[in-house]
Amino acid sequence: MLFPNRRDIHRPARSAMRPWSLICMLTFTTGCVALPAPLLRNCPPPGHSKVLKSADGARASTTLDVLTYNIEGLAWPARGRRGGALRRINATLKNMREHGTAPDVVMVQEMFSRSAVRAVRDLGYLNMVSGPSRTQGGTLPDDERMPPPFRWSKGEIGVHLVNSGLAILSRYPIVQVRSEPFGKHRCAGLDCLSNKGILYARIAIPGVPGTINLFNTHLNSQASSRVSPRRHARAHRLQVDALGAFITAVGDRNIPTVVGGDFNMKASTIRFERFRNVTEPFAIVQRYCTDNPLPCDVRQSWDGDEPWMDTQDLQLFESGSEVQIHPIRIEAMFDGSADSPRLSDHDGVRVTYQLTWSTKPMLEGAGGQSMPICSNIASTR
Repeated sequence: MLFPNRRDIHRPARSAMRPWSLICMLTFTTGCVALPAPLLRNCPPPGHSKVLKSADGARASTTLDVLTYNIEGLAWPARGRRGGALRRINATLKNMREHGTAPDVVMVQEMFSRSAVRAVRDLGYLNMVSGPSRTQGGTLPDDERMPPPFRWSKGEIGVHLVNSGLAILSRYPIVQVRSEPFGKHRCAGLDCLSNKGILYARIAIPGVPGTINLFNTHLNSQASSRVSPRRHARAHRLQVDALGAFITAVGDRNIPTVVGGDFNMKASTIRFERFRNVTEPFAIVQRYCTDNPLPCDVRQSWDGDEPWMDTQDLQLFESGSEVQIHPIRIEAMFDGSADSPRLSDHDGVRVTYQLTWSTKPMLEGAGGQSMPICSNIASTR
């Protein structure tokens, strides 16, 4: 979400509650915040991945550890006093990196403020990309749009004041990157002030055949958008359709894929059913681990039988034609537990995946691009 509930806004006067006042102040406080420059190192130090072989030598495996985290990196007046928490997020992840316990990949949402950009940029990962930017336009067809009349006083002003807030950080080389905004015709309410969209990165893990696809997104909020349920639900549907089209356009069914982010579907059966109609056959990690408790080590508390409905933050996955992927552990980070203080209005969702493949030579082209040897990145916007 771009804005919190009214009671959470730090405001000097009653007039600051008015949407137009918030919009005007955001123009001055966040409009000039640029996304961090990309960091791309295509030559990882030796030993960055540990490939194990089966007893008969016929199969090999390794792990990929992915964290998705909405860091609540909002600037005043949408949020105040976030600098301290963002610095603690940075310090925690940097300390984990120094001790070799940090996630291999971090997918970030709500990186809007200067403090948030600094916290993410300075984590020390060898590879980092972000986008879409504030002014980036889309490439996908937008035949279906949100209908007028537009709610100007609720943020549907036709321009974006901040970027998408999305970033992907990786210890492994990023060999391709692309981003796609939803655009001003696929959003509702205050969410339209951000150029929300999808960020794609393809990584190469030493010793693993081919590459891995990563998609990070942040979909339209519900009540926090400050428009009617019918309107924000329609925007969410349009964005889900765009997500599916983008994955189809830039992804590859032959390559293992992980999709993460803030999907804003908590407790909404309608949103979830529409989402599943588009994202099949991707499996949701929480659902997979509920159905397969033995191979999946669950290290977070689940209150009901459908834990995927109790959170905004999800990860999905799908195997490739040669390299299979499935989760072996899911845990919460920054969730308020004794050793993991709550530093955002979201918990981090950390999933460890196992990648397995045959040691026989792969079919030509089955796994996509192989591990680069210090080559230049292939990038598009």
